[in-house]
Amino acid sequence: MPVTLPQLSRRAFLKRAALAAAAGALTPPSFAGLFGKARDKHTFAFFSDTHVAANAKLNHSGINMADNLAACARELAAWPARPAAVLVNGDLAFNSGLPADYATFGGFIEPVRALAPLHLSLGNHDERENFWHAFPQDATTLKSVPQKQASVFSSDRANWFLLDSLEVTAQTPGELGPAQLDWLARELAARTEKPAIVVGHHPLDVSGLLGLKDSAALEELLTRNRQVKAFIFGHTHNWEITRHSSGVHLINLPPTGYVFKAGRPSGWVRLTLARDGMEIELRSLDAKHREHAQVKKLLWRT
Repeated sequence: MPVTLPQLSRRAFLKRAALAAAAGALTPPSFAGLFGKARDKHTFAFFSDTHVAANAKLNHSGINMADNLAACARELAAWPARPAAVLVNGDLAFNSGLPADYATFGGFIEPVRALAPLHLSLGNHDERENFWHAFPQDATTLKSVPQKQASVFSSDRANWFLLDSLEVTAQTPGELGPAQLDWLARELAARTEKPAIVVGHHPLDVSGLLGLKDSAALEELLTRNRQVKAFIFGHTHNWEITRHSSGVHLINLPPTGYVFKAGRPSGWVRLTLARDGMEIELRSLDAKHREHAQVKKLLWRT
């Protein structure tokens, strides 16, 4: 992921929240007691496909994307403990990654930074240069791969490998590219002591029409490196957990913004690591959705 934003201190958050465009949507009572909460070092929060537009009042498919992001942020802030990190897995912007899209997104995501470090990635509706310029004072820019920024961070029970699958803005497929695949191979080979979780915006897709054009190469890396236990992605706007024939868990995140198919959930995901697997929970914005708050336990392949 190209940009990692450090957690804000209480003072910095209160100062910035007073100036943030989202201040009216993310009211102070929503964050009561936030700074006194303990951190759960094994729990991570995932948002994906936020699709926030420059105009925070814009609706798409009958959904206000900024309102959805604000609702997810409020619920996360009300969680009993702060997560170890929050990841927003691509398609931050509405359609083509305009500078004003990122300005609005930045205002609405600001309160999340009071909770935990924030990792941001790119999807096919993002624009790399505009994204880079959106957080110039906060971003730790990790240029591990030229024009394909990828990074690794470690938690107590896993190593996280964060990929950049943006190829062309506003075109559906994605691509990692040979340089990033080589980087991933090296990084995986150097880190075999913990389970590995790989995160990217686009899914595996052997046709290359909707997901990754170089799916076969990534699939080979995921299956060959036995420490890889899960691949987490977005893009399809559909919450689903399946398992590859190799035993790698394939976790398709729900959209925080709008769904493609009526009846599917939107919201965010809580992921808590155990020593031998993970517990994962859908937090649907529709509390009456049949999959809301369902907890699934996934065991690691051996």
